[in-house]
Amino acid sequence: MTNTLTITRPDDWHIHLRDDEHLTQTVADCSRYLGRALVMPNLVPPVTTTAKAIAYCNRIKQHIPKNSPFNPLMTLYLTDTTTKDDIIKAKQSNLIIGCKLYPHGVTTNSDAGIHQIEALYPIFDEMIKQNLVLNIHGEVSQPDVDIFHREALFIEQTLAPICKQFPQLRIVLEHISTKVAVEFVESHNANLAATITPHHLLFNRNDLLSGGIKPHYYCLPILKKQEDQKALINAAISGNPKFFMGTDSAPHAKDKKESACGCAGIYSAHASLELYADIFEQYNALDKLEAFTSHFGADFYQLAPNQDKIKLIKQDWTVPSYLEYDTNQLIPLGAGQTLNWKVI
Repeated sequence: MTNTLTITRPDDWHIHLRDDEHLTQTVADCSRYLGRALVMPNLVPPVTTTAKAIAYCNRIKQHIPKNSPFNPLMTLYLTDTTTKDDIIKAKQSNLIIGCKLYPHGVTTNSDAGIHQIEALYPIFDEMIKQNLVLNIHGEVSQPDVDIFHREALFIEQTLAPICKQFPQLRIVLEHISTKVAVEFVESHNANLAATITPHHLLFNRNDLLSGGIKPHYYCLPILKKQEDQKALINAAISGNPKFFMGTDSAPHAKDKKESACGCAGIYSAHASLELYADIFEQYNALDKLEAFTSHFGADFYQLAPNQDKIKLIKQDWTVPSYLEYDTNQLIPLGAGQTLNWKVI
């Protein structure tokens, strides 16, 4: 039985760190084991220019512990007014490696998102020229569409036409949640990839809704059926380089989650690698963990893998019931539960 794992330091290709005083917790957590993280730009106001991205990155770096190799990589928030010049400046920054597409109103802090995605087609042309990745929250936002069908409908109505018209555009379909998404990514060319979160591997909609609503399992895209969960697990452990680590770790204070209109988002940065390790071990796929967490994402973003290693040991430990989050509490994924692996 394997009791230790030594792997290339991993990267998280989709993370929310929030800003200002919240960075104390979020940056400390992910700096513990990550080499790089692709930081999402949906602040209030959003990170819509290169200057804003540089300023945000500098704020993040102020909270990185000494001697930590952690390096934040930035994204640009696409809006209805994004220009080709914005894309050129983003590339010239050597800091921004992706542009994030939020359909208007689809998730947290997406009010500045895109109303007509076809209007971005000239921007996609420029992104190909500048070799920037398009990061997509792949759901439609129409309120009359069933929330469990929004990802599949986005793929059919929006993503498929984008892929057909822009086969050279590198695209990451973020935090996929359905069997439909897995099959679409598998069927497309090598320029389409996807991130998979630990919570979409661990849970399905029964965990969210059966026996009472669990607000700390509420996320977008929402947890789906058991067959969708199984398809995601199979994709993650398959060794297919199209699928890699992206936690979508998204902190919300306890009182914002446990409210009459709770926020969507699950915080996993405190232990995402340990959570993935538990999942991969459960399916006898620990030999596939390093590629999923440390190589496939870097390859897709055309970056070298991290040069150092980290070690996990087989050791039971209990996830804290809460974390400090400024003056509030933050309930982490797996709160109060025992995990079997720990980064040392």
